[in-house]
Amino acid sequence: MHVVVNAATSADGKLSSRRREQIAISGEEDFARVDRLRADSDAVVVGVGTVLADDPSLTVTDEELCERRLERGDPKQPARVVVDSKARTPTDAAIVDDAASTYVCLSEAAPVDHRMDLADHAELVTAGEDRVDLLRAFAALEAAGLERIMVEGGGELIFSLFEVGLVDELRVFVGPTVIGGRDAPTLADGDGFVSEFPTLTLESLERIGDGALLTWRAGG
Repeated sequence: MHVVVNAATSADGKLSSRRREQIAISGEEDFARVDRLRADSDAVVVGVGTVLADDPSLTVTDEELCERRLERGDPKQPARVVVDSKARTPTDAAIVDDAASTYVCLSEAAPVDHRMDLADHAELVTAGEDRVDLLRAFAALEAAGLERIMVEGGGELIFSLFEVGLVDELRVFVGPTVIGGRDAPTLADGDGFVSEFPTLTLESLERIGDGALLTWRAGG
């Protein structure tokens, strides 16, 4: 399995405002890059917080890219994955529509009635007691044939993936906007590291408009 974390941050490292409202950080050129990255992936992963805040569909929008997927024997759309310990994903969310297959990773603490509701819309993966055990959940995704994984956020999930050593690449578009706010989400939230900080090796730096795309390899 190869896991790529992709994100867009403001110049001061924020994903959105303190109100958790989606802010346009990048432009059309970067949107097209993200679409290509989705098209090259077997699955696109987000945390439930992103689902509740933004209601993303996580689908490839360029029909030519979809056709290329079909030509190489892949489904038209990559699978979508929600990491959702307590099964809070709404059954009317865009991510569980019939545009693509969806997996919801749950913990054993997820309420049974919520599980039953989601089971009609997605494949459920149970891993962990109180919160999703990411190592076990991603192993189950790999066993299902999902090898090329793209993670789109949010900050809590990204931190947790670094914490358990699942990140292979980090690609960040840094846009020319300052958001500020001590409570605004950052690229990697969660508890934060106090020692044994993950290290990255810079692979490339590309200017896109007034922003920059940085690509790092994880693991030093």
